[in-house]
Amino acid sequence: MSTVLAIHASPRGDRSHSRRLAEVFLSAWQARHPQSKLTRREVGRALIPPVNEAFVAAAFYPEPDARPLSMQADLALSDTLVEELLGHDVLVISTPMHNFSVPSGLKAWIDQIVRLGLTFNHTLDNGIAQYEPLVQGKKALIVTSRGGFGFGPGGELEAMNHADTLLRTALGFIGITDVTVIAVEGEESEARTFEVSAAEAEQRLLALAREF
Repeated sequence: MSTVLAIHASPRGDRSHSRRLAEVFLSAWQARHPQSKLTRREVGRALIPPVNEAFVAAAFYPEPDARPLSMQADLALSDTLVEELLGHDVLVISTPMHNFSVPSGLKAWIDQIVRLGLTFNHTLDNGIAQYEPLVQGKKALIVTSRGGFGFGPGGELEAMNHADTLLRTALGFIGITDVTVIAVEGEESEARTFEVSAAEAEQRLLALAREF
């Protein structure tokens, strides 16, 4: 039985296109798997603290099993988020593109779940850092909205898209390489143009709900 973790990153509520499109997939998936587990994590309208010096010191403490209580407290949210990620089979991230990248809450979530010894390992080979992903057997779906057109693969603005690439890189680094991106573009264009893009995205999401 598959389990889904949905990460909602838009700072907007009912006006969010990425949230609405994610619900198309999640509703269809739940209809097909009524007994399966769906967990939601809000990172767009709820504070995910950025990594700070205390977090770094605790995360890279040389004896993880002997961390002082204060350091355990510094990592408490991160531990929860990592456990949440590892406890689900499918990751669904709904996010807009903000100024060519992802919203700050989603970036903070990434920083909290990329954890040495939990989601990746680090060794030295002749003094050169080598990294090993520790997350296995999971797939991800990224549902994203973009104000303009041409940010997807082969588009004229593809080089300006640092949202999809950031997410693919971060997820791949910890071992999630089976990643599908469904994007709707043109919110800042005329309404009909955006409606066509959204309708196409909805059909692809409904098809994916039958496959996942």
